[in-house]
Amino acid sequence: MPNVKGTTAAGERGKSGLGVNQRADAQRNRAKILAAAPVALRKNPDASVADIAAEAGVGRMTLYGHFANRAALIDATLADSLEQAEDVLGNVPLDGDPVAALEALITSSWSLLERVRSVLVVAQRELPSARIREMHEVAEGRMQGLFERGQREGVFRAELPVSWLLAVTHLAMNAAAEEVTAGRIELKDAADLIIGTLLPAFTVPEMR
Repeated sequence: MPNVKGTTAAGERGKSGLGVNQRADAQRNRAKILAAAPVALRKNPDASVADIAAEAGVGRMTLYGHFANRAALIDATLADSLEQAEDVLGNVPLDGDPVAALEALITSSWSLLERVRSVLVVAQRELPSARIREMHEVAEGRMQGLFERGQREGVFRAELPVSWLLAVTHLAMNAAAEEVTAGRIELKDAADLIIGTLLPAFTVPEMR
């Protein structure tokens, strides 16, 4: 017969294994919720917590176990989407010709924007603007650095503030997303239209 010490040790191992399984289940549920939220919001920007939970295939109380309210879920979903985007944008080569680098960055950024736009639209309506700007700091810093280098090398117009170049870029990409949604331009044409609009405006005349 097992002694008391052996029984206790076995019980502790059982509890430890149970804890690991519970944590793994919790992580899987959180991942399912974050993956389902953009889908639900694309279908309906006003999707409720219950709608998102149903899309994820979990109970509403399970969702609330991870996110205190809808705003917290939207925040986490946007942060997760942008983190995934960084995995792509961080690998875009930005050395070499600034024009070619900008074209590559816009093309990659556009494809990712279209993917996360449903979340971003809801976040802009429900989260503080400072929080959204904070989550975009890395991506914005990357493009800012490219614009600054391009100006130093005489490729981008130095009389245009970098803050203006960033603002116009964001506006052009958001406008393209709205035009695609409205059916006035094709999704496959959007990146070329953005680039074709920005490069003539940003580059010095002899570089065009």
